Amino acid sequence: MHLSGKCLMPIIAFKPGRIVPTCRGDEGFGEQLSAAQAGAVGKYTRMNGQIDLITLISLIVAAVAIFKLRSVLGSRTDEDENRVERLKAREREAQKAQGAAASGDVITLPRRPRDDVASPLPEPASDVNARIRAFAAVDPSVTDGLLEVAKYDSALDPDVFIRGAGAAYEMIVSAFASGDRKTLKDLLSREVYDGFVAAIAEREQRAEKIQQQFVGIKRADLVEAEMKGGTAFMTVRFVSELITATLDKAGAVLSGDPQKITDVTDIWTFSRDVSNARSLANPNWRLVATQAPN
Repeated sequence: MHLSGKCLMPIIAFKPGRIVPTCRGDEGFGEQLSAAQAGAVGKYTRMNGQIDLITLISLIVAAVAIFKLRSVLGSRTDEDENRVERLKAREREAQKAQGAAASGDVITLPRRPRDDVASPLPEPASDVNARIRAFAAVDPSVTDGLLEVAKYDSALDPDVFIRGAGAAYEMIVSAFASGDRKTLKDLLSREVYDGFVAAIAEREQRAEKIQQQFVGIKRADLVEAEMKGGTAFMTVRFVSELITATLDKAGAVLSGDPQKITDVTDIWTFSRDVSNARSLANPNWRLVATQAPN
């Protein structure tokens, strides 16, 4: 069927080597298209028979983009492959270790030999002697004793010792008042510890309690230093301020004053084994004797 000379259903019939435009009318495929319609179809045929300019530009842009992307991301090399394999091997080892821990098979790492541990170099004797002579000793005999100790312990520093002794003094006085046997055991020699513990036990049997507040140390003087065999002995006179009172079971004050600051003087001797390198590795001093001031 035709309407105003136009085809109702235009189609393109394919034949070898060419495209023939035809029109489906009432009679089927027998009629030809008009000249204008045939020209338009011929133009469409020529455009599809070769690559147009827009398509060519798109292909070039895509190729350049792929090249740039490859240059940025790079490609996997043999080194990359080796690195991946090493990471996988580590993951496998970690999984094996986790499995061993879960099954109770603990792997113990080898210990580093003690000889491999670097120890500090001894300080030159001239520096140690200069430091000791600069220390404000109460008596020249103390300086001589310190120089003797320094022959065994080249790291000796009198000022550092005094500060440490003061800290130990406060801990021991407070631990004795509260009955803290554990702290005392770490800071006292066996003989002094036994004496302190005995006094604490007697106080507990009487149901007495020491109420104490440590105010501070007013003065700490090194009054003696000497060597006996391979052991160093240092004696310090402490003048401290305490608020202390002894209370009975009912809380009544037996001695002291819970409201008054009192000056207390103690003379304590500390010792330390400095006979060999192994002993020197332990920097701790222990209280080995106590005495009342003259």
